Amino acid sequence: MTSTSLPDSLIATLPGSSYTDPGIFAQEQERIFETMWFCVARAAELAKPGAFRTVDVGRESILVTRARDNSIRAYFNVCRHRGAKLCTEESGEVKRAFQCPYHAWTYGLDGKLVAAPNLTKMPDIGRTEYGLVSVAVREWLGYVWVCLAENPPDFDEDVIGDVVARLGDVESIERYGIEDLSVGKRIVYDVRSNWKLIIENFMECYHCATIHPELTEVLPEFADGYAAQYYVGHGAEFGEDVQGFTVDGSEGLDRIPGVADDQDRRYYAITVRPQVFINLVPDHVIFHRMFPVSVDRTIVECDWLYLPHVVESGKDVSRSVELFDRVNRQDFEACERTQPGMGSRMYAKGGVLVPSEHHIGAFHDWVNERLGAPLP
Repeated sequence: MTSTSLPDSLIATLPGSSYTDPGIFAQEQERIFETMWFCVARAAELAKPGAFRTVDVGRESILVTRARDNSIRAYFNVCRHRGAKLCTEESGEVKRAFQCPYHAWTYGLDGKLVAAPNLTKMPDIGRTEYGLVSVAVREWLGYVWVCLAENPPDFDEDVIGDVVARLGDVESIERYGIEDLSVGKRIVYDVRSNWKLIIENFMECYHCATIHPELTEVLPEFADGYAAQYYVGHGAEFGEDVQGFTVDGSEGLDRIPGVADDQDRRYYAITVRPQVFINLVPDHVIFHRMFPVSVDRTIVECDWLYLPHVVESGKDVSRSVELFDRVNRQDFEACERTQPGMGSRMYAKGGVLVPSEHHIGAFHDWVNERLGAPLP
C-alpha cells in the first residue's frame, strides 16, 4: 500500500524498518538524542556539592553533578588520559573530586584536572585544557536538561516551545510550580519497544477505550478516542462523579495552589520531544523521561510529584500512583505487543493513521526531518 492509494481519512505511518533497523536507531542517537536538549535527572537529587548521577544520552555516558558554587555541571563521563569511564556508579556522592579508577587522574567538581601521578613533573599540562569536557546544562521545572551539541539549539524555542505549542502559553505550566514539588513515588519501567512507539501511543487516545478502563472512568471524553493533546490548550475534564485523579475516582490530595480555576478538574498531557511526557492534574504532576537503549528497548523513568508537605507528612499517595501506573503498564504492554509486528513483511511499508491520530503524522515528519537535516 502506498500513500497515494489511501482514502482521505487515512495517512501512512513510518515503515516498519524505522522501528527495527539498528542503523536507523544509530542515526536517531546521533541526530536527535545527541543534538537536542535531553532531560536527565531531578535537580533535587543533586542536593549538595559532590552529588552525582551518570546517564546515557544517545551513545554517550554523561556525568551530572553539583559543583561547589552550587551550580549544576555536566561532563562527558570519560577520563582525558586514556578514555576510561570515570564514574561507573549510577549515582552517588564524592567529597571534592572524581578520580579515574584506572590511573588516578583526578578532576574537581568544576571539571579541572587537579591531580595525577607525577603531574608535578609535567608542568606543561593545562589543568583546564586536560579537564573534563563539559556539555550544556539547563534547569527547568526542577529537572536537569543537557545538550551534547557544540552549538545547542535555543532552549526556549525547542523545549519550552513544545509546551507552548501544546498549552498555548508557558504560564499554564508554570502555575503548577513543578520545580517546587517533591517526588512522592518513582517507578522505572524496562520496555521492550522502540522509543517512537511509546511516543505515538502517548500522543493518541484511539486505544483508550480498549485498554484503559480506569482512565476512561476518570476522563470519560477519552472513550471517544480523541487525546487531550489533539487540541491546543485543551484539558480533558474529570467525570461528573469523579472526585480526584485516582484509580477509583476518589478524592485526591491537596490541590497545587497556583492551579487556575479553569485548570481544576482537568488533565493535560504534553509531549516534549524527544523524550519527555508531562501530565498535569490539580494535585500532582506525572513526569516521564525516556532513555532509548536500543532499537527495541527503552527505559522509562516516571516521577509522581506532589506538594512537599504531602510527601513529608507521609500521606497515602497510592491511589493516584496506581491510576497512572496501570495506564503506563497497559500502554507499555501494547507497545511491546506492537514491536514484533514492525519486523513483519506485511508491515514493511508501514500502517495507517485514522483522523484522531493524524497529529502523529506530524511527529513522523519531524523524525524524518531530523534524520535528513545536516548535523549542527
